[in-house]
Amino acid sequence: MLSRRKMLQGLAASTGAAFGVSLTPERLLASSTTTTTPKRIVFFMQNQGFDPKTCIPAGMKHSGSLANAKLPEPISALEPYKERLHIINGLHGLHTSPSHSAFFGALGGYRGSDGVPPSASTIDYELSKALPQTLLPHLCIGMDSIENMKSKPTIATLSASGAGSPIFMHSNPNHLYQMLYGGISSGDIRLQHEARSSVLSQVEMLAAAKGQSLPAEDGRRYGQYVQGFRDVNGLRDRLDTVADHLRKFAPKVDERYAAPEFETDWHDRLLDLGISALTSGITNTLTIGSGRGEIFGAWKGLGIDQQGHNLGHMEQPDNPIWIKIRQYNSRMLVRIMEKLESVPEGSGTMMDNTLIVYTSNNADKQHTNGANWPVMLLGNLDGAFKSGCFTQLDGKRPINALYTSLLRAAGQNVDRFNMDDKMAKKFDDSNGPLKEVLA
Repeated sequence: MLSRRKMLQGLAASTGAAFGVSLTPERLLASSTTTTTPKRIVFFMQNQGFDPKTCIPAGMKHSGSLANAKLPEPISALEPYKERLHIINGLHGLHTSPSHSAFFGALGGYRGSDGVPPSASTIDYELSKALPQTLLPHLCIGMDSIENMKSKPTIATLSASGAGSPIFMHSNPNHLYQMLYGGISSGDIRLQHEARSSVLSQVEMLAAAKGQSLPAEDGRRYGQYVQGFRDVNGLRDRLDTVADHLRKFAPKVDERYAAPEFETDWHDRLLDLGISALTSGITNTLTIGSGRGEIFGAWKGLGIDQQGHNLGHMEQPDNPIWIKIRQYNSRMLVRIMEKLESVPEGSGTMMDNTLIVYTSNNADKQHTNGANWPVMLLGNLDGAFKSGCFTQLDGKRPINALYTSLLRAAGQNVDRFNMDDKMAKKFDDSNGPLKEVLA
């Protein structure tokens, strides 16, 4: 904990200027000595839908405790963590029109479609602003086939900072490592980091100059593009100032970064980097897109030859392929929990102040109307959420109500998220957060 405070003390002045606010060291990484409890949230979005039969214990039809229930095979890895688990069934996302995917609508709680820009910010971004400030408030990582991750190392389909402002997911662990830890790396990664940094700085200057002659609307879009380079360059500079601290958390680089045998090698490396960003205090909000919010995805490393859209046309319950995928997801969730549990924070651990939200960007299945949107919560965010239970809802409240609950737990006094009165009259029979999930 002392090492984190030293890092914070060295960061406060320079980072405060970068964010345009007066930041104390404690606000930057939420030290346990402050009156504000440090909190963090992880979203894990699996594509192709989340069939409720793959997570609800057999015979459970009504809300109740999970203490004496046996978890289904696809999520059996979570059995030792049932007291931290809350399974929710009966939320809906009818208004998102998901079909193959709700894309930005899954985390935005609004209509989404392939190739359609976001109409508002998404819940993960809003939470990253509400939680105690960090160097990189929001990190998104996306997992896909090795071919897709190499050809499109960044993609934006799930998260947004506002209307028409998508947030990119990082899918190449080499690039993400360079961004987070390039300043403390050695060998090829260090050389690539320095070369990449030089190129980005030059592009920023060139882009800024070229944009001055563009028409107003094009200039605005170009300005967003230039700002993206400034943000990346500014983040790199800030991370370089805390290199000594980051060395304690940076994952070890092995051959699977440069030469993965399967896409799951990169999936695992990306997860390691996401976890390290949480434990080091770089970020407070992590979004993981398995399938990257689209209809593709591959898991050859699990012995699964089928990939892409065809997986969505398979029934998930009792399907050996989907059991493998869901078990892989569950082991990833366990890795996150175990790592956060190993880091002391306040009178407990980082996991005590964390909530993991696991669901799909496509409700319950492929080609769905979104009438049922199962969700699993892990952890309780410093006691804010109920755990160790199953909640069956009546299908009359939207996913937006859950997102409102998350914002309430983060200290925001809101009654709705991305849903005006007109929409609420049609798609929500109540107002405010879900009383069934808050402690």
